[in-house]
Amino acid sequence: MSSSSQPQVYLTREGTELILNYGPKAHVAPSSRVLVVGGGVTGLTTAWALLDAGYAVTVVSEKWASLEDRITSQIAGALWEWPPAVCGKHTNLISLDNSKRWCMTTYRGLDKLMHTLPAQEHGVRMRMANFFFEQSIHKMSGQLEKMNEIAAVHDIQGFKHDPTLVKTHAVNQDAGVVDSYRHLAPVIDTDQYMGWLRSTVVAKGGKLITARINGDLLEQEDRLLAKYGAQAIVNATGLGAYETAADHSVVPLRGALVRVINDGKRFPIVKEALCVSHDDTHGAEAEDIVFIVPRNDRTLILGGLVQPHVHTLDLTIDSPEIIRMRDRCNKFVPGLENAELDPVPFVQGLRPFRDTNVRVDREQRLKSDGTHSRIIHSYGQGGSGFTLSFGCAADVLELLSELEKSPYLERASL
Repeated sequence: MSSSSQPQVYLTREGTELILNYGPKAHVAPSSRVLVVGGGVTGLTTAWALLDAGYAVTVVSEKWASLEDRITSQIAGALWEWPPAVCGKHTNLISLDNSKRWCMTTYRGLDKLMHTLPAQEHGVRMRMANFFFEQSIHKMSGQLEKMNEIAAVHDIQGFKHDPTLVKTHAVNQDAGVVDSYRHLAPVIDTDQYMGWLRSTVVAKGGKLITARINGDLLEQEDRLLAKYGAQAIVNATGLGAYETAADHSVVPLRGALVRVINDGKRFPIVKEALCVSHDDTHGAEAEDIVFIVPRNDRTLILGGLVQPHVHTLDLTIDSPEIIRMRDRCNKFVPGLENAELDPVPFVQGLRPFRDTNVRVDREQRLKSDGTHSRIIHSYGQGGSGFTLSFGCAADVLELLSELEKSPYLERASL
């Protein structure tokens, strides 16, 4: 996508919100440059927001989204979810409180994007998402609370609590589900969206550099700022923050997806997402998650694997846990066991999770000379990178504004 063909979409921060707008935007000469480290959905969404806020932006990443060598953001399930997500592990109260605010900023932004530009350009579609339960949700305090919160948010469209959805979707009785609710949610074709997002950043003047930055950013902050002519750094390195932020609370959550062709020839076309969250009564290690999502008009993804603290990517489509995962999905859709595999039938990745909470704050350690850092962190979103992307970017803008007004601000986080 060239700059001349770049659609006129831009972001503005209003209060804590990041608002997507369409139309001509007056050019403003950049006041300063920000270095963003990390080229996933968090890093590129932040870069987009920074560019529209009037900053010059350099993004440094070891890899970029491609069809030949997919990055973690492309392997994500990318179904917008009210936290905690089906395949997520965030239960920290502070993290959940922030995530509920962040996710709604993203919901409104992606909904506006879908109604502004054709889905074929960016890959975002609004689909009905159905969530099923093995017992009455009124007996599951955590899930009941989550459902009631969703029902109370006006901007979440199409909410309905209806146990008959089990029959509506012809869910196999062997699946053992008896209750359900649904609502409209953004679903992102990650290959399409990440390519569009990268093109958007470039068209707005962002500079992309393919390189790997090793080590703790704090220890090399002055050198990096000088090298890239920047006045601040945003650390969006995901799992890499174990090293770049010296944050040993960052751990991987291994996940995997089976991709099948969703053309109606071997099973009825699936047009809505079908999900089952982990039930704590089954035990922490129980494999009970179901995640079935139409990625686009042809591809259906099957997921439901969450393996904490596993660093290797050595699964195959024939691994026992993948066979069990697919079997759980098969119980939901008649004929799904006969599905034709996609040309890219299996992908796996490591979600960047943080034991405490999602981190969006200023670096709180002092530099070696005793001065305050100009690093802002945004990482640890786990399996919710897309869901939280707009909201986290809005908070980065606020933190950057605070840093510029008072570089020695004692309170380093929101």
